[in-house]
Order: sequence, then structure tokens, then C-alpha cells
Amino acid sequence: MPRRSRRQTPSLKRRKGGREPKRKFVLFCEGQSTEPDYFKSLRVQVRGALIEIEIVPGAGVPYTIAKAASKEAKNRGLAKGSRKKLDSYEKQDEVWAVFDRDQHPNYTNAVQKCMASGVGVARSNPCFEVSLILHFCDYHKPDDRHGVQCLLKQLCDDYDPKGRKTTNCDLLIESLELAENRAVGQLSQRKEEGSAYGAPSTTVFQLTRSIREAAKIRNDSSAD
Repeated sequence: MPRRSRRQTPSLKRRKGGREPKRKFVLFCEGQSTEPDYFKSLRVQVRGALIEIEIVPGAGVPYTIAKAASKEAKNRGLAKGSRKKLDSYEKQDEVWAVFDRDQHPNYTNAVQKCMASGVGVARSNPCFEVSLILHFCDYHKPDDRHGVQCLLKQLCDDYDPKGRKTTNCDLLIESLELAENRAVGQLSQRKEEGSAYGAPSTTVFQLTRSIREAAKIRNDSSAD
């Protein structure tokens, strides 16, 4: 009887040295234009680093965003206390809520819900434009939203607070590390004043740093 050739059965396990899955960041943004445009520019910068940034624009007011982001974290098994079994690379995924303090009701509840659900909070007081100003200079004046937007208009000719409210974010991203460092100093000064997240302040830098550090790790590992 002729000997039957043994077929090679493909392994279900990921091969050593194979291409790693992308690390995912899911961002629920309050803004319809400015925040999404900003993170889209960052997405272009880290392209090729096995980083996937999913942006949900115009996701609502802070508490609505917190609920949606918390649900997403739960569905992905990232929420605190989740029993869903995740692969090692899935455990590194992150869900973030990006919203403003402004005059929103239930703002504190929104922050607390995110923190209880394992959702990152990129909050700005009074608004996201604070983080954009930091690309140009230090900023410590306790303006309201209109004052912040007015200053940004002076710094960015193409920014229109009464229109689409965006600017050339590709240029801003080039000075991202500098803006992050200024944000750290800004937040530190608010804490010294006794109002940790008072105006002006932003934690957007925590999100951008997380994305950039993840990209660096992926780039370094792929170079080995």
C-alpha cells in the first residue's frame, strides 16, 4: 500500500516573527471638527507603526460621551472588573473620552464614570482649544471659552471660531512634544493654586503621549 503523504496542518498560533496586530485607540470626541482633525493629523504621523486610531466625532455632551466610551470599553473587555479573556495585544487597547469643561452639567459625573470604567479622560478647561494654544506658547490666563478661542484666532489666521472651527493641524502636530511639556507645566501650576483642573488646563497631552509612546514601542520592536 503506497505511503500516504502527510499534509502540513497550518498552526493556529501566531508565528514567531509574524506581523503583530495593531494596537487600537478609540476616541469619543465632543467636537465635530477641531478635535477629530487634530487626532487625524496625529494618526498620519504614527502611520506605519501598527497603531490604529478610531475617532468618533460629535459624540455628544460629556456625560453622553462617558456612557458611550464606557460601553465601548466594556464590549472590548477593557472595563475594570471585566472577565472577558483578552489576548495580550488586546489588553493594550485604550478607549478615551475627549470633552470640555465649559458650562456642561454632569461634568464631574462624566469624569467619574470614565475613571470607574477604565476609560481615559482627555479633558480641557474651558475647551479643547487650550491644548492648541500650547503649541505656540505657555498659557495661564483664566479665560472663558470665547476668550480662549479669540486668542487662538490671533495665533492661527485660518482658525474660525464662528465657522468650522479648525486650523491646519498637520502643522500643529509638528510641535506636539513641546505642547505636551507646556501642558504638564500648566497643570502643575493649577495644582499649586489649589484647583487641579481649573482654567486653563488640559489633559489631552496624556492621550497624545500614550499614542506616541505606543507608536515608538511598535517601531522599535519592528526594527529588531
